[in-house]
Amino acid sequence: MKPRHLQIAGILLFGAILSCSEPLTTREKGAAIGTVGGAAVGGIVGSAVGHPGAGAAVGAGLGLGTGALIGDRVQALEKQQSDLDQQIKQNELELRRQREELEKLKKETKER
Repeated sequence: MKPRHLQIAGILLFGAILSCSEPLTTREKGAAIGTVGGAAVGGIVGSAVGHPGAGAAVGAGLGLGTGALIGDRVQALEKQQSDLDQQIKQNELELRRQREELEKLKKETKER
């Protein structure tokens, strides 16, 4: 049976995630996943030595930090990908404009 304080912490974490008015960022998702995963692993390791609550607390703290770092890096990569996609769209528009201009110039040259 899980200690009561872990159940309350889980309910509070779940409520905090659901109460967000905006979608979670990748960094926040990573932090939440890291916290839950760290608490689970920490609780298991803590149970082996007779201190599941302390293990869960330490695991949650380490998981939070690790998850936030990983989420931050993934978020930076997503932004970089978005910037590259935007640049590709701009280049495609410029290329289309130049092709149309080239066709227009070819027609004007033929008419002369």
